[in-house]
Amino acid sequence: MDSSVEEEYEALLQFLYIAPIGLMQARHDGEIVMVNPLCAQLLMPLSRDGELGNLYTALESLAPDLRHRVQAFQAPCGRVCDALQLHVGRTQGRRKEAQVLSLTLMKLDSERLMVVLSDVTQSLKRDRELRQSQAWLNALVSGLTDYALVQLDGRGRMQAWNASIGRVTGFECGAVEGQSYALFHPADSMPTERVLDRLHDADSSGWSLEEGWRSRADGSRFWGSCLIAPLHAPEDTDPESRAYSLILRDVSERREATQLLWQTVSSDHLTGLANRRAFHEAAEIEIKRWQRQPRPLSVLMIDADHFKRINDNHGHPAGDAVLRHLAACLSATFRAMDVVARVGGEEFAVLLPGTCLESAEAVALRVCQRLRCQPVHVDGKVIGCTVSIGVAAMEPGVDDIHALLQRADAALYAAKAAGRNRVLRWQAGQDQPASVAA
Repeated sequence: MDSSVEEEYEALLQFLYIAPIGLMQARHDGEIVMVNPLCAQLLMPLSRDGELGNLYTALESLAPDLRHRVQAFQAPCGRVCDALQLHVGRTQGRRKEAQVLSLTLMKLDSERLMVVLSDVTQSLKRDRELRQSQAWLNALVSGLTDYALVQLDGRGRMQAWNASIGRVTGFECGAVEGQSYALFHPADSMPTERVLDRLHDADSSGWSLEEGWRSRADGSRFWGSCLIAPLHAPEDTDPESRAYSLILRDVSERREATQLLWQTVSSDHLTGLANRRAFHEAAEIEIKRWQRQPRPLSVLMIDADHFKRINDNHGHPAGDAVLRHLAACLSATFRAMDVVARVGGEEFAVLLPGTCLESAEAVALRVCQRLRCQPVHVDGKVIGCTVSIGVAAMEPGVDDIHALLQRADAALYAAKAAGRNRVLRWQAGQDQPASVAA
């Protein structure tokens, strides 16, 4: 090699190794060719075997569909994914705190991939605070030509309103007096505890803003934006003297863009369920609510039985079909307020607010029964699919969502070790075995 070229090559390597972002080069099969120290530092805690030999293996628990994305990318070069957010946990003292990594993966040519990895935890926190402020201002100063403005008491019951409530919701003013604002939400999606949670969120942050499906008086639904702001002084702690303002808008024209954004940021690419990041964000909110006021809260950890055997015998497309079938079954079983997510290759988690251990076990048994009776049909083949499920409930002594998931995961492994195709609760002293064949 020419000396000048060699010097440039060494300078390039030095730059890559001291770059303030994580950089990696890999082959299309995931084999890692080169990785700089920062990238290795970010990836090493995620590796199950403590080694960094394969990109897909290292990120299996956070981005289980990464291999599928690369295979599905047909262009000769370009960005396979841009700033994909990976939600992990990191130890901070004795606590585990949320950490978010940003992954950009570029296809350089038919053989090489380039990965850029960085920790964006703090920048996302600042962006979230800024978006909340912008949403508040936007809701107040733009597009409020047709909105329902309602005054709520300290328990979320409607006390006063403007005349446009009929245009937005179809309810007559007299029909809403004294009713909880949950009247505007689909059935079972806004229980009393969640109504009070939204009011508490407004007290803590100055407002609470949420978009989602809303219900009209005739049973039809629309995509609505609901903003709640406190009208009382911050030091007023008497529920009887508290009051809130609720602004409800029909923003159906924004639904497609909103759902597209959600799918990009918070949805699993293969199944359409929530991804690991969205699950942990929702779980952390529910844990904080539980810590403020304990109420039933359970989680399920679900694993497809013998999934490696399905892939080996029928191929990865059949395996993907099984995962989509499982996701559809889970979506049809749980409530709108539950959070159903794919958190690993063939691993799923379900967050069940307001659900005790016994009820969580009962619904998990229904999932097992439904899957046993509904095999997957792929290219004329019938593929049986069963799952093992671990159940755990929040209780004093559980510090955070990671501790709760560890309990559910231990129960899951106990179910697999006991023969699979079953549901087990977490029990004291129940430890996860070293390994159970997939």
